[in-house]
Amino acid sequence: MSRILKMKESDLSWQEPVLQALPQEIQGMIRRIPLNLLQDLEEIRIRENRPLMVHSQGKDYFVSKDGNINFRSEGAYHISQEDTRKILQLISDYSIYAFDEEIRNGYLTLKGGHRVGMAGKVVLENGFIRTMKYINSFNFRISREIIGSADKIMPYIISGKEICHTLILSPPQMGKTTLLRDIARKISDGFQGFPGMKVGIVDERSEIAGCWHGLPQRKVGIRTDVLDSCPKAAGIMMMIRSMSPKVIITDEIGREEDVTAIREALNAGIKIITSAHAASLQDACDRPFLSKVLANHTFDQIAVLGDSLGVGTLEQVYIGKNHRQQLNTPLR
Repeated sequence: MSRILKMKESDLSWQEPVLQALPQEIQGMIRRIPLNLLQDLEEIRIRENRPLMVHSQGKDYFVSKDGNINFRSEGAYHISQEDTRKILQLISDYSIYAFDEEIRNGYLTLKGGHRVGMAGKVVLENGFIRTMKYINSFNFRISREIIGSADKIMPYIISGKEICHTLILSPPQMGKTTLLRDIARKISDGFQGFPGMKVGIVDERSEIAGCWHGLPQRKVGIRTDVLDSCPKAAGIMMMIRSMSPKVIITDEIGREEDVTAIREALNAGIKIITSAHAASLQDACDRPFLSKVLANHTFDQIAVLGDSLGVGTLEQVYIGKNHRQQLNTPLR
């Protein structure tokens, strides 16, 4: 695919919002990482009493105090209790109680759509998570857009001017959220031969649109409405009742109530594009929940992502009713 059509956001625009949430000393270490790794940085891993790590170009690296990176932990900077305490203050803007809901969910979103996952001691109340304390691990996930990443799959999603109900199967970190985001943009904005449609995104984990203070930080399209941090099943029904979308896009179905809500959407004439965790169609068929979804022929198209040509490769596309393979050569 040409560079004009497929542009990866590989600059360093993520640095300001992400590094501001880190102590000054750690900021300096990250800034000194080799430029090629910074441009493709995916994660910064903070774990108290353990080495500072980053994930870039599909590999884990340990980071030393002077910004050198290595595959071995010797010489890496070790995160202190003071580091984790300071990070919690920074990401909560020095008001932890104001971020109680985010802490309960285990993550919060920074400006720019970047996400910080948290781990620590979970506090339960009547069997439900009330909050988290002794937070000692953080995962800073860098959110990037790849404009044009959906081009390879659009011929299978759109038939004439109609949208096909589509399920995208993918292992973790294979680009399915990036793909869903660009699909939303393409359908919403329209393109030559396709006028554009109203899209509703139910973004349970604030990953597709990357909302910050309710405002999408990513390009999801001019006709797109977003329900942020909303459970999928409830959000789908809210979208149907209130926003009259033609297409609903959501991520990672996995519960019976998700499928029930999807069926309600289909009965209302709304198209569904969603994803699920599975490495292949056979893997999905072997999983009790997904096997029932596939047996009901809910989806017109089933796409599988992998990394045979690099992360985000469209490995296979199947017809939903009979699982006949439509794509014989992987696309990236």
